[in-house]
Amino acid sequence: MQRVSVVGNSGSGKTTFAAELARLIGAPHLELDSVFHQPGWVPLPEPEFRARVTEFIAAPRWVVDGNYSAVRDLVWSRADTVAWLDLPRWQVMRQVVARTARRAARRAELWNGNVEPWANFLHLDPEQSIIAWAWTRHRVYRDRYLRAMIGPDHPQLRFIRLTTVAEVREFLAAAGQPR
Repeated sequence: MQRVSVVGNSGSGKTTFAAELARLIGAPHLELDSVFHQPGWVPLPEPEFRARVTEFIAAPRWVVDGNYSAVRDLVWSRADTVAWLDLPRWQVMRQVVARTARRAARRAELWNGNVEPWANFLHLDPEQSIIAWAWTRHRVYRDRYLRAMIGPDHPQLRFIRLTTVAEVREFLAAAGQPR
């Protein structure tokens, strides 16, 4: 396991998992949100986004977390493993609501000066609320990654589907063991 793509719904714990996995295997970590979301939540233009990701994944070892279809072909063409955090919707929602409240209350900077807006609790539009996004995208991500895992398009990838917090912990514990 040298190059790992970590995917899953918003609030599933991708970044926390990816950062720990990267530490355990001695690889650099890239959170795709930190590249895509520029100051003022302005999206990075796709050509520049792809260029920055291409530069990062040229390394021999890495862990990348995020679901961006704009760069999935790049990441998966170099990855050897996809770690899919497929936690139940109720758990993802509990985690995303708690995380969003904590970040908004603390006014913690996420990426490039951006902070979590309280509006995430007011909007039902998934484009304006990470909470609504997580609710509406849960099934979309599950269908997408299940098809990718069982389909013929990515034979070079080892898919690891983690469906419980216990499985996530066990996977990380195993990744930290000497080989």
